[in-house]
Amino acid sequence: MGSFSKPDLIQIPIIDFSKEPKALVRGTEGWHLLSQRVREACETYGCFEVVYAKISAHQRAEMFSAIESLFDLPLETKRKTFSTNPYVGYAIDVPHIPLYESFGIEDASSVDSIKHFTDLMWPTGNDHFSQSISSMVGGLEELDYIIRRMILDSYSLLAEDIIPCKYLVRGTKYKAPSMGDYSMGLYAHTDKYLLTILAEEQVRGLEVLSKDGQWIPLSPSPNSFVVLVGDLFMAWSNGRLRSAKHRAMIQGFKDRFSFVSFAVPTEGTVIQAPQKLVDQQYPRAFKDFDSMNFIRFSYSEEARGLDSDKQVYAYAGI
Repeated sequence: MGSFSKPDLIQIPIIDFSKEPKALVRGTEGWHLLSQRVREACETYGCFEVVYAKISAHQRAEMFSAIESLFDLPLETKRKTFSTNPYVGYAIDVPHIPLYESFGIEDASSVDSIKHFTDLMWPTGNDHFSQSISSMVGGLEELDYIIRRMILDSYSLLAEDIIPCKYLVRGTKYKAPSMGDYSMGLYAHTDKYLLTILAEEQVRGLEVLSKDGQWIPLSPSPNSFVVLVGDLFMAWSNGRLRSAKHRAMIQGFKDRFSFVSFAVPTEGTVIQAPQKLVDQQYPRAFKDFDSMNFIRFSYSEEARGLDSDKQVYAYAGI
């Protein structure tokens, strides 16, 4: 299938949250400047790379160690987590993406939820797994809130406009392709939730689509994360933020692991653009809609016949 395209043509913004810790204090000039950069990145690219030192290299290493141990379990054990809920549970043998295998854990901010998942996989217990995942989820939850609060502030919106969330996390393994060829790991799609924060281990593979139709291969540093705008956040912003279309392409002889956190609106949340984001330049683009009903729609046979980035328009577009 060819080789990686040249990564130096286009790059997504890299925003360093660790250079000036005081810039993460809301109301400061540093916070204001970072907020503008975050918003501009989300409007132009739908994504950016963030350096965030509050999640340590040790936390990250422990988390990936835990994720690898999960995928090493017998298949019959892994299948115990099967779920009919959208994007939750164990997935393997997905049509057209034979390299893909993943686990989704819902309500991952809850210690009880992580413990339930852990006990299902390891009936005798696995403190390393539960503690490593809970520690990482706590750090990503804090980072997610900072980013979404920055975007609200950059639009001069109030705290009441922030959408309350739970967190769904996915650990994913992409098997190395035979012969090491450049191969599809996960097809091009937009994420359905508000905001995605993704960590890769050592093997790169994430690519995002630019506005002019070029695929940009990303090479995030070992201490950074990739942040992607999802369809719900794009719709909430009345189309001002760009939902990032992305895919995973795998090359080489080493398996790739990633860990992703999704900000999921709490049950019953209605997606409605704040009035400040509706004007002559940006007339209302979406009807008000229930977030979870859209997620269920995106998982349906009807939605699978649509391009991923068209699903929210088909469901709620005006």
